[in-house]
Amino acid sequence: MTWGRRRSGDPAMTPAARRIIRLNNGFQLLFNLLWWMPVFYAYQRAAGLSDGQIFGIQSIYYVAFCLFEIPTGMVADRVGARNCLRAGAVVMTAANLVPVLAPSYTGFLVHFLAIAAGRSLTSGAASACLYDGLRAEGADAHYLRAEGTARALGLAAKVVCWPLVGPLMSVAHQSPYVLSAASAAASLGCALALPRIATGGTAAGAGTRGRRKGTLLRDTCAALRTLRSSPWLALLMAQGVAVFTLSRICQVNLFQPVLLEHGIAESGHGSVLAAMTVAEAVASARPQWLSRRLSPAAWVSVLSVALAASLAGTTVGGPWAVVGLLCAFAAITGFGYPVQRKLINDAIPQGAPRATLLSVESIVDRGVCAVAAVAAGAYLAAGRLDALLWHSAAVTCVLMPVLHLALRRVCPAPAARGPRRAHGAGTAPAAVAGPVEEPVALPVGEGVAPHP
Repeated sequence: MTWGRRRSGDPAMTPAARRIIRLNNGFQLLFNLLWWMPVFYAYQRAAGLSDGQIFGIQSIYYVAFCLFEIPTGMVADRVGARNCLRAGAVVMTAANLVPVLAPSYTGFLVHFLAIAAGRSLTSGAASACLYDGLRAEGADAHYLRAEGTARALGLAAKVVCWPLVGPLMSVAHQSPYVLSAASAAASLGCALALPRIATGGTAAGAGTRGRRKGTLLRDTCAALRTLRSSPWLALLMAQGVAVFTLSRICQVNLFQPVLLEHGIAESGHGSVLAAMTVAEAVASARPQWLSRRLSPAAWVSVLSVALAASLAGTTVGGPWAVVGLLCAFAAITGFGYPVQRKLINDAIPQGAPRATLLSVESIVDRGVCAVAAVAAGAYLAAGRLDALLWHSAAVTCVLMPVLHLALRRVCPAPAARGPRRAHGAGTAPAAVAGPVEEPVALPVGEGVAPHP
């Protein structure tokens, strides 16, 4: 894995690569700028929904996301990631207008189902579009920094916008949803402007054209064969579940209940979320600050445990300690996300349908989130928020060492420290015990189409 700090041997970026990065930054910023995020819990409560209904909708959302992921990932591999980004922006625009037209349980349910559809269209496609586009331009060494910078810019925009939500709602109660729809519509412009090379490039385009002659079933089978022949990739997907689930459940589902539990009024929630976002943005933009003494896979394990510990720590502190721990939690998330994204992308073998495999990873993440959302609702309904946080930390601290040992078993340390070489079937990829300088080539299952 190549870390984000540029070395003298790294190739300079072409104008096309710079354009891809700029448009990806704009798309990620606008598409994910959900103005309603700091207030949606209170907004739904004001609309008459109970805690059970609110968390029930969240669980349905995660299940729906899982159901949408595989077909949308295969569509991205077939019609192109760029077209999927366009479709996702259109769906997201419509989704954000639903609560304006129908502020009821049914309306919010339809809203989140449409959000699931829109985000599933882009979840694998956006990362695949950036990764394949930079690689086609010979600039794949810049991927980690580009992924982190896009996330940081999107978070910075939220820092600016979210504190304005309260004053805007006092003028127009539905403004957070209207502004979210406007932002999603603007992201469509970035998707329309993406150059064709962002969907693959030369060799990539040939592989994509080859897959289009097949069927959706063939793409699914290719993805499953890849996972079966690459235990390293499957374990990395499982390892990333903790980072995604903890960050998602905390920052979306438990953020407001935790603050309310410690006496922090709703009027201050936007400012706290803005502070958390600043911390996450700074960390997301600088993943290279992480020491190279640990491998990227080891860092994901360490950061996952740190996330769980900081979340559990909110149960024993006062209001200011809770805000500080939530900011630390956000910073850890910022470090972990781009590192885990690059680990997964580097581990996808040559010839595999990238967007489909990234959708498989997203299915695993959202499936766990669906279960976690139901559990969170049950804990909150019983008034056991502290128990929920401690139990989440305990499960994470038990499972992460087990998964990391499994990763080391799949890829022994002595092999990882040696120079990179071609891998045959059954050969472990050299990527766990120490960082490597190039993306890892893993063994490919029989029958997998050429890589796009």
